[in-house]
Amino acid sequence: MRRSNAGAIYIMDRGYMDFARLHVLNEAGAFFVTRAKSNMDAHRVYSAPADRSAGVISDQTIAMDGYLTQRHYPAHLRRIRFKDPETGKTLIFLTNQVTLPALTICALYKSRWQVELFFKWIKQHLRIKQFYGISENAVKTQIWIAVSVYVLVAIVRKRLRLEVSLYTLLQVFSVTVFEKMPIQSAILATPDRSRRSRRQQPVGIIHFLTGQQ
Repeated sequence: MRRSNAGAIYIMDRGYMDFARLHVLNEAGAFFVTRAKSNMDAHRVYSAPADRSAGVISDQTIAMDGYLTQRHYPAHLRRIRFKDPETGKTLIFLTNQVTLPALTICALYKSRWQVELFFKWIKQHLRIKQFYGISENAVKTQIWIAVSVYVLVAIVRKRLRLEVSLYTLLQVFSVTVFEKMPIQSAILATPDRSRRSRRQQPVGIIHFLTGQQ
């Protein structure tokens, strides 16, 4: 496991929950928020007041009872039961962060979905097929370069008033990167736009990339 940053809060799905790793995070001074598995063996040590009107069913300090989990994580944990008002589902969160309000812990886990959507957006729009380096600096550099290219293409699209999507425009650039031609020539079939709208004049390359007829 890579070195953890003290004070950082790591949000993870319960499918990746490993009590030995969680204990490493705890010992490093980092925090984590995850969901408890249904078969987790633990007992309550202390119960804090819970705001049931806000959806917090319970806010407890617990200790692990399982033979291996007790050895892997000998410290106490915080267990929060929360009923999501939007879905009606009851969720159980585990964390070693004991100072933040229970609702903040729940909100932190919910924000994990926004992070996943961001990475999904990266895969769909930034054309990153693989990372050329595995260090933190290499990954950040490649992402920032891809974001910069995306923003520049967006600026070009707006200034030239091109009525094609950014995704299509990036595809066009990727296959014409070594060709010297005006951008409009790569997008429009003819310079005469009086009879047909721009959307109806993609050249053969866009036909090929998008399947339009």
